Amino acid sequence: MEIGKNEQDQRLDKFLRKYLGNAPLSLIYKAIRKDVKVNGKRAREDTILRQGDIVTLYMKEEAVEAFRRKARISSARRQFKVAYEDENIIVVEKPYGLLTHGDKTEKKHHLTNQVIDYLIKEGDYNPRLEKTFVPAPVNRLDRNTTGLVLFGKNGVSLRELNRCIREKDRIRKFYLTIVAGEVRRELHLVDRMVKDCDKNRITVTPQGEQGREMETVARPVKTRDGYTLMEVEIITGRTHQIRAHLAKAGCPVIGDMKYGRPGVNRRVRQRFGLQAQLLHAYRLCFSGCEGELSYLNGREIKAALPEDFDRIKNAIFEHDE
Repeated sequence: MEIGKNEQDQRLDKFLRKYLGNAPLSLIYKAIRKDVKVNGKRAREDTILRQGDIVTLYMKEEAVEAFRRKARISSARRQFKVAYEDENIIVVEKPYGLLTHGDKTEKKHHLTNQVIDYLIKEGDYNPRLEKTFVPAPVNRLDRNTTGLVLFGKNGVSLRELNRCIREKDRIRKFYLTIVAGEVRRELHLVDRMVKDCDKNRITVTPQGEQGREMETVARPVKTRDGYTLMEVEIITGRTHQIRAHLAKAGCPVIGDMKYGRPGVNRRVRQRFGLQAQLLHAYRLCFSGCEGELSYLNGREIKAALPEDFDRIKNAIFEHDE
């Protein structure tokens, strides 16, 4: 098979793990040693594939077909809005209550499937013609967090977006939230986090202790009646980062049942009907993209506040004295 643009610039073993998606890892690495050639020659597992390379599998056709993941054609109902789209990327607005990726409770109607189905219908992605590539998001939002999710529509763009996300300040991610407490100054929070996978919860620990680094910058926009509208920028992207970090700093996100204050949550539920965290990913800023995505540098993509967020914000901060 010939390596196309969507498969180039990845390791041989990574390509085969996706191409033979149902095969055990032991078979993949055994095949590389004995049953795979690149351009007619044996190749190491870390060989970087280039566009135009020919990868040959010396395996029975029925064995290859058995290990291939079948092209998925489904029909997931669309719940997102498109905030921005071009030939390389799509930025969508995820609504409340929708998973970014599937899990054991929802394997079909999650955001990623919805976006893939949209791209199929628009003619921008044909799974039957792809060897391994599938459009995918480069950032993730919790089920009850709303806002912008960025997808790569082809292999080159997805790899560049993932690189930009890994390297700080190339794609800056901003959120709006309302927190309990009147915050008068910018908060620059740097700690570490440890995740409890069984409870799907993280613990914030001080610098110098075990865990992954977590960095958050929170800036007050408006303060009134014991609440603060905050713009939050995440420098790292950890599970529940904003919610846990602000709670640790003493100004939890209102409505947050996992990290928030029960008394505050009870009041906002009674007053506004709010039953989940009020957190919205509203702005992406591009400044460090290279190659085919360099045209994005200097671009800002924004999402309007959801109706419920706007209603609560106005009730708290815009009402007459």
